[in-house]
Amino acid sequence: PYVERLIGSVRRECLDHLIVLNEDHLGRILAAYFSYYHEARAHLSLDRNSPIPRAVCPPEQGKVVAKAYLGGLHHCYTRAA
Repeated sequence: PYVERLIGSVRRECLDHLIVLNEDHLGRILAAYFSYYHEARAHLSLDRNSPIPRAVCPPEQGKVVAKAYLGGLHHCYTRAA
């Protein structure tokens, strides 16, 4: 069931929204998605954190900036230093 859940997430959050041109392109898309999945995506089982934990940024650290993943399909919001 864990693998089926992951495959479903990859399909729903990534591959349903992009046109894959060839095998190399698919590899680049999946590498970018897994970077997002491990660094920025909120996981309910991890108390809305990512597998690589994100630090809480207080307001005095600056204004909010977005880091785009997959050409802007997904974003991670942090504060600028």
